[in-house]
Amino acid sequence: MAVQLIADLYGCSQMIDDVEAVKKAAHMAIEFVGAQIVEECVHEFEPIGVTYFAVISTSHFSIHTWPEYGYAAIDIFSCKDEVVDGISEKLKELFEAERIELHLVERKINS
Repeated sequence: MAVQLIADLYGCSQMIDDVEAVKKAAHMAIEFVGAQIVEECVHEFEPIGVTYFAVISTSHFSIHTWPEYGYAAIDIFSCKDEVVDGISEKLKELFEAERIELHLVERKINS
């Protein structure tokens, strides 16, 4: 029915504290997975940190950053049953991360 990809990115550059850079990276990742943005919201925390959330044509995409730790948490929820090949490398590239850990949750309706 759906898949939820949870990505933990470590060793990210300081771009994760730049709202426009995070938004641009999100747009590129969303395009990479073959979805379109329906609606989006971005919040810049003080003194640092960014949260980005988009309702996308296949469900949702979110980013939460902790620049002081070089860490970004990304969640891609999609009604497509498969994970797009290469998404981990694309996220690593877009967020300039040293390392990425992925967790996959298959969502299904049991009746």
